[in-house]
Amino acid sequence: MSKTTQQLRLIGMTCAGCANTIEKALNQVDGVEAAQVNFATETATATGSNISLESLQDAVKEAGYQAKPLDEEHDDGAGAARIQLFKFVAAAILSLPLLYSMVGHFSWTSGLPMPGWLNNAWVQAALAAPVQFIIGWQFYRGSYYALKNRGANMDVLVALGTSAAYFYSLWLTLQKGAAAAHDGLYFETSAVLITLILLGKWFEARAKGHTSEAIRRLMNLQPRTALREIDEETTESVPVAELSRGDIVQIKPGQQVPVDGEIVSGQTAVDESMLTGESLPVDKKAGDRVIGATLNKNGFIRVKATDLGADSALSRIVKVVEQAQGSKAPIQRLADKVASVFVPVVLLIAVITFFVWWLWVTPGDVGTALVTTVAVLVIACPCALGLATPTSIMAGSGRAAEAGILFKRADTLEAAQAIDTVVFDKTGTLTEGRPSLTDFEVADGEDKAVMAGAIIAIESRSEHALAEAMVQGLSENDYQRAEIVDFSAISGRGVEAQIKIAGETKAFQIGNPGLMKDSGVDISNWQQKLETLEKQGKTVMLVARQQQVVAMLAVADTLRSQAVAGVKMLRDSGIRVMMLTGDNQATAEAIAAELGLDEVIAEVLPEDKARQIRELKKQGRNVAMVGDGINDAPALAEADIGIAMGSGTDVAIETADIALMRADLRLVATALHVSRLTVRNIRQNLFWAFAYNSLGIPVAAAGLLAPWVAGAAMAFSSVSVVLNALRLQRLKLSSD
Repeated sequence: MSKTTQQLRLIGMTCAGCANTIEKALNQVDGVEAAQVNFATETATATGSNISLESLQDAVKEAGYQAKPLDEEHDDGAGAARIQLFKFVAAAILSLPLLYSMVGHFSWTSGLPMPGWLNNAWVQAALAAPVQFIIGWQFYRGSYYALKNRGANMDVLVALGTSAAYFYSLWLTLQKGAAAAHDGLYFETSAVLITLILLGKWFEARAKGHTSEAIRRLMNLQPRTALREIDEETTESVPVAELSRGDIVQIKPGQQVPVDGEIVSGQTAVDESMLTGESLPVDKKAGDRVIGATLNKNGFIRVKATDLGADSALSRIVKVVEQAQGSKAPIQRLADKVASVFVPVVLLIAVITFFVWWLWVTPGDVGTALVTTVAVLVIACPCALGLATPTSIMAGSGRAAEAGILFKRADTLEAAQAIDTVVFDKTGTLTEGRPSLTDFEVADGEDKAVMAGAIIAIESRSEHALAEAMVQGLSENDYQRAEIVDFSAISGRGVEAQIKIAGETKAFQIGNPGLMKDSGVDISNWQQKLETLEKQGKTVMLVARQQQVVAMLAVADTLRSQAVAGVKMLRDSGIRVMMLTGDNQATAEAIAAELGLDEVIAEVLPEDKARQIRELKKQGRNVAMVGDGINDAPALAEADIGIAMGSGTDVAIETADIALMRADLRLVATALHVSRLTVRNIRQNLFWAFAYNSLGIPVAAAGLLAPWVAGAAMAFSSVSVVLNALRLQRLKLSSD
C-alpha cells in the first residue's frame, strides 16, 4: 500500500507546547505513521496510508486549534500580525490608565497629577476586565485545550499568572470597595502583562513572516497572464492557469516567460537569475527549453508549453523549499523534549515560590508572594525555545534557494556542516560533459584555412562526438570550403576520404596514431607533441595527406569555468576534495593536477562508485558525493550527503539531498558554508533561549523582577531569537 503525505496550515498556536499538542493528536489519527508540526512555519505534515485531510483537520480541531489545506496561497503572516496588532492596540488603550496609576504611587512621581477616578478600585477592575477576559480570551482557550489534552503550554502560564493577579485584586476590591486601590491592587499587573505579551506576539508574527520571504518571492515570480497564439497572426491574453500542454505562447522582448516550454521559433537571451542565481543571460534558440518566470531579454520567441502547474520548475522548487522549511532538524529534538516537560516544571517552581514567600520570606503577605509567583510564570514562557530551530532553518534554506541551492530536508541542512570529504564525478560535473577542440596545428608551409576546410568537409560526414567537436571548433574561425569526393569510416580508428582542392583530388586520413601506423604513415616528427597533449588528458587526432602528416588536432572534455574556483573554495575551508571517474589514470591525473585535487580514484566502473563511497565512510569520513543525479544515483544515495548538479528544468531533486540549480561548482562550497552558518545560528538561538529561562526563573523567584518587566523580557526573548535567525537572509555568498 503506497504512502501518502498530507500537509496542513495551522491556526492558533502560541508556543512550542501547542506544536507538541497538535503533533500528538495527529500521530493518533488512524493510518498516520509519522506527523511533524513546525511552530515557526505553522504547518503540519503527516505521512501514512489512507489518511485524509478531513481526519487530520478533525484531530487538530479536537486539540483546540484550526487547520486548513496547505495550498498554493502562501500566507505571509500579515493577517496574523494585523490581528495581534489590533489586540495590542486595544489592550494598550485600556492598560495605559492603569499603568499611569501604578507609576503615580512612587515617591519620585508624587508630583504627577492623578485624577481621583484612577484610584477607584472598581474603575481599575472595569478597565482590566476586557483585557483579561475579552482580549486575553485566547490564553484561556489555549489553556483549556492544552489541559484537556493532558499537556501544558505558554497559554497555561499566562492565564494562570494574570488570573491570579486579577482575581486577587478583585477579591480585595469586594472586601474593601473603591478605596482598595490604596492598599495595593494588581489589576495593572495583569493588564500590562497581557498587553506586553500581545506586543511580543505582534513582533513575532511579523518576524516569522519575514522568514518565509524566500517562498513568497519565488511565488510572485510567476506571471499571471500569457499571450496564447490562436494562429501566427492572432493571439489572446489568458491567465497562465488556463494554458494547456501544447499551447503556443508568444513572448516579446522584456516580458517574463509565463510557462515551462520549448522554443518553437526565434532566438534570444534569457535572464534565469531569479531561479538559478546565474548572473549572465543564457542564449536560447529554437529547440531549447525555457523556464517559467525567467525574463526574455532581447528577442521575440514562440514557445510550446510543456510543463504546467505543479510540474513546472518553479512549483517544484517551491515544493522543495517548503519541505525543507516544514521538516524538523535532529537538533530540534532536544528543544522538543525540553518543551514537553518545561511548563509542568515551571508550574511546580511557581507553587514552591508562592509558599516560600508567603510562609518564610514575607510571612502572611499574600500580595508580594503573588507578584513574585506571577513573575516566575511569565518569565518562563518557552516561546523562544520553540522558535530557535525552525526560524533558522527557514531563513537558511530560503537564502540558499535564492542562491540556487535546494536543501531537500532540514536534516540535510544540519548534516551538511559535518562534511569533511567531497567526491566529484568527472564527466558532466567537473567537466562540461562534451568534447571540444583545444589544439590545432599544421605542418610548416600549410595554409591553416585550407586545412581547416578539408577537415570540416571530411568530419561533417561523421556522426562521432569527436568529429562534431572538431567541426564546431574549426568553424569558429576562417576556413576555405572544400569538396568531398569519397568518404569511409574506419571503426575505432578514424576516417579516410578523397578531397578536391583547387581542382586536384587528394587522399586524406584523419584518425588516431594507431590508424597512421597501420597505414604506414611516419609520425615521428609529431611524436613529442603528441605525447605532451596525451599527458594533458587530451585525445589526439592526426591528419595525413598523401601519406604525410600535415596537421594535428586535440580534443578534450574541458573543465567547467568555475571548477578551479569551486575546488579552491572547498580546500580553503579544510575539506578534502577527490575525483571518482571511469577514465584512464593518465587523463584523470592530468585533470586532477589542473584542479589541485587531493586524490583521484580512476578507472572505476559506474556500479563500483557506491562501493568506493562506502570505503571512505568506513575510514570515518563524512562524505558528500557530487554528480549529475542520474548516472551517479547509487553513489549519491550511498554518500552522507548527495549533491546533484543541474540546471533549472532538470535538477535531480528526487536523487540528491541537495540540488544545485545551475552547474556552478562554487555552489558546493556555498551549500556547506550555508549549512555551517545555519547550524551555528541554531546553536546561538538555543543557547540564549535556555540561558534566558535558566537565569530568568531564579531571578524572578528571588523577587528581583517585576511582573511587567518579566513580560517585556519574555516578549523580547522571542523577538531576539527570530531576528538572529533573520540575519541568515542577509548572508553575502561568494557564489552570488
